[in-house]
Amino acid sequence: MMADAPAKRTDESAPIVVSGIQPSGALHIGNYFGAVRQQLAMAREFETYLFLVTYHAMTSVQNGETLRSHTYEMALDYLALGFDPDKAALFVQSDVPEVNELAWILLTLTPVSQLEKGVAYKDKVANGQTANAGLFTYPILQAADILIYGGTRVPVGADQKQNLEISRDAAARFNQTFCPDDPIFELPEPYILDDVATVPGTDGRKMSKSYGNTIGPFDEGKVLKKKIGSIVTDSTPLEDPKNPDDDNVFALIKLFATAGEQAEIAASYRAGGYGYGHAKKELTRLMDAYFGEARERRRALSQRPDDVRDVLADGARKARTRTQPLMARVRDACGLVRTH
Repeated sequence: MMADAPAKRTDESAPIVVSGIQPSGALHIGNYFGAVRQQLAMAREFETYLFLVTYHAMTSVQNGETLRSHTYEMALDYLALGFDPDKAALFVQSDVPEVNELAWILLTLTPVSQLEKGVAYKDKVANGQTANAGLFTYPILQAADILIYGGTRVPVGADQKQNLEISRDAAARFNQTFCPDDPIFELPEPYILDDVATVPGTDGRKMSKSYGNTIGPFDEGKVLKKKIGSIVTDSTPLEDPKNPDDDNVFALIKLFATAGEQAEIAASYRAGGYGYGHAKKELTRLMDAYFGEARERRRALSQRPDDVRDVLADGARKARTRTQPLMARVRDACGLVRTH
């Protein structure tokens, strides 16, 4: 028996939120302040489908054990950070086979010229990623991810807006081709993540797994101390005044400190006698306080791996209460004959 769909809408005009994250490595605080905390907030408020995009990850992660491990660890991270599976669906993309079926149908309607203009594809190839066909057609699989759940609101960064436009084009093209009088797909709207903090990595560049400059929310003890200790600073002597606005450590402190704490620490920088070692110690304290409860939850959950897998399985069942009826309509509209 299928589980009930999550967070039934009392208002039919309320959005259905769809969002995916690629399990290509450990979460870092750039991910958290860039998207994760907003995904969690939206999942508490709206009908939400949050999935781990394993098919997308295969464009770059091509080791079975690695992908399997990353997928489980990512689910563990989200649950520890506060995702409530009783209010929204958390699941694995590859547990919903209708996604790939819809992606193929949309691909048959998509001009190659549109995909050739893909900015994200060009950027990834320019940065050394293999130019495989999966990467090239990535936006159409992403369109299927969105449309298959009836998604109407999609949290995206400004750099992903083009891919959402492709999703809207795919939906409109399908409707016009197969069901102009009774459209199946709504055109999804972007929810631009404008409250996105710029998070510097330990080397001062944008925090990114590809740069190897990350700090994770679940790093603690000696691991956290070593990473924070490696944050690049200038050579201003301890006793001299410093400008907090030019410092990578203070930029990270601002993510965790209250307004009052920020003002007090900034004043210490400017007064002199406050070194970068002091600031790094304060950052460690703030991070431990901010993520302390999440770390405890993660430790407890990691002892119950079957519970995590049950959450993902239940999430997939919830998701398929939407995808199976929709795909029946899509097949009928396309003339795809089912013999059983």
